[in-house]
Amino acid sequence: MPTLSDASVRIRSRMRWMLAPLRPERARWMVALGLGASLLFSAPALAAKRANVQPELRYLAKVAPSRQETVIVQFRRGVSQAQASRLIRARHGHRLSVLPVINGAAATMSAADALALGEQPSVKAVSINARVRSAGFIPELGGDYPLANLVSTYPSAVSAPQAWFQGATGAGVGVAVIDSGIDGNLGDFASVTFHAGGHSWPGTVTGSRVVESAVVNPGASDATDPYGHGTFVAGVLAGNGDTLNPSDPNYGNYIGVAPNANLISVKVGDDQGNATELDVINGIEFAIQHKSDYNIRAINLSLQSDTPQSYLTDPLDAAAESAWMNGIVVVAAAGNQGNTPGAETYAPANDPYVITVGATDTSGTTPVPASYSSVGMTQDGFSKPDVYAPGSHIVSVLAPNSAFAAMCPSCAIGGEYIKASGTSFAAPVVTGAVADLLSLNPNLTPDQVKAILIATSQPLPNSAAGSINIEAALSNQNAASSPADQGLTPSTLLDGNGNLIGWNSTSFVPATGSLAASWARSSWSCASCTSSTDSEVDPTRSSWSRSSWSVGTLGN
Repeated sequence: MPTLSDASVRIRSRMRWMLAPLRPERARWMVALGLGASLLFSAPALAAKRANVQPELRYLAKVAPSRQETVIVQFRRGVSQAQASRLIRARHGHRLSVLPVINGAAATMSAADALALGEQPSVKAVSINARVRSAGFIPELGGDYPLANLVSTYPSAVSAPQAWFQGATGAGVGVAVIDSGIDGNLGDFASVTFHAGGHSWPGTVTGSRVVESAVVNPGASDATDPYGHGTFVAGVLAGNGDTLNPSDPNYGNYIGVAPNANLISVKVGDDQGNATELDVINGIEFAIQHKSDYNIRAINLSLQSDTPQSYLTDPLDAAAESAWMNGIVVVAAAGNQGNTPGAETYAPANDPYVITVGATDTSGTTPVPASYSSVGMTQDGFSKPDVYAPGSHIVSVLAPNSAFAAMCPSCAIGGEYIKASGTSFAAPVVTGAVADLLSLNPNLTPDQVKAILIATSQPLPNSAAGSINIEAALSNQNAASSPADQGLTPSTLLDGNGNLIGWNSTSFVPATGSLAASWARSSWSCASCTSSTDSEVDPTRSSWSRSSWSVGTLGN
């Protein structure tokens, strides 16, 4: 049985990019915690009164009421910033930053005060600033592989080449990769013209398709990608091996789904890979603010909160919906908990608006859902994932000197690429498909894009959702006449005209020094983003050695 100290450690506000499925002992603890909270607050009147306070926070207020926590507070319609600040101060809280994208704020206060704040009628929800984990880097097992067997197959599995021949390469579409950063100076992200159907070296590289770089985590010292997760994700989405020099042995071997799309790197992790919901929310705010500047039409979120919560109160879900309502398609990884009960209860994958993506294994003759890919019902009764895409045995771009290379040397290919599996890498396949669709039909709304991808997906054995097919999606645009997500209750605050209600925008300033990425046309840092009260790095959470490197269910 976990001790009180165990519980307090597990629900602390810091987090890291976890690269493994949810550990069984954590899952058991979360179940026990939820049962304990329901027993402690079983009275119907009290439950209704405190329904907008996260269960984990209610439990913490009971067992450790004086513990200081970083919390995210969402306020109801009509509450001004000044009123919100007064409410926080009245509960002895210190406001860290404003979160206009969700009509909220981050603050530090005791667990008891946070619970009391949540009882105020002006407050929509109060949540602990939960950790965020990446939706998986499950390294490949085995030894050497012939190069011929490692040439990208996932684009063909979703009929991307057929879409490229129709001119759907993602050209002109901006995609925000909210992750650990992107090494945008690598050749696969060079800004050159892709010629469908053949390799063509243009002789000169005009720049990088990572056209903008933003660092929103105040603990990050530069714009690079020391972990490698974001670079890998970007390569699946929009890498282009045709831009390498023809003398390179890997020239033309690997390519992403939208090889002409522009990328916007939004780095939400610090130098040790720690990130929180607050960091991701600020990253989403950046993408919304700069939508028109770089034609940002899609966001890729290959990450998840580690604390389950209804989409109606989770602040990360609210931020994702804000982007969706602003015309940006949001794609989220389903997670790597398989069919474990509660596998699809984590933001943002549990949000009914976003496109939640599961992973298929294409190593056999017929694609099947991968055993690790999360599937199930959300706590609000929605079936997830919405679609599937290849996520096993994926080869993509390797960030030099990153943790990906150091922790799985046998996965590396020629020093430029690496092979891995996880729903983290199925999500950018779908995000790339979205960019392809929008490059030919930029008038599609997020609801229409989602409807098309679902309606044209190919059936999978023993699965309610199908695998995307980009060629079929291009050929069946009439599916947009019945948009998805109709009749849903949004978590975001909307006025009578369907417009977002928000406060003054988060401040972003031009980056200087190491935060000014040399490969990007513009570089930004967040002027109003603040770190949590816990400034030290927890090695037990940021160390990659705690990841599961012995997963043997994927095969070779």
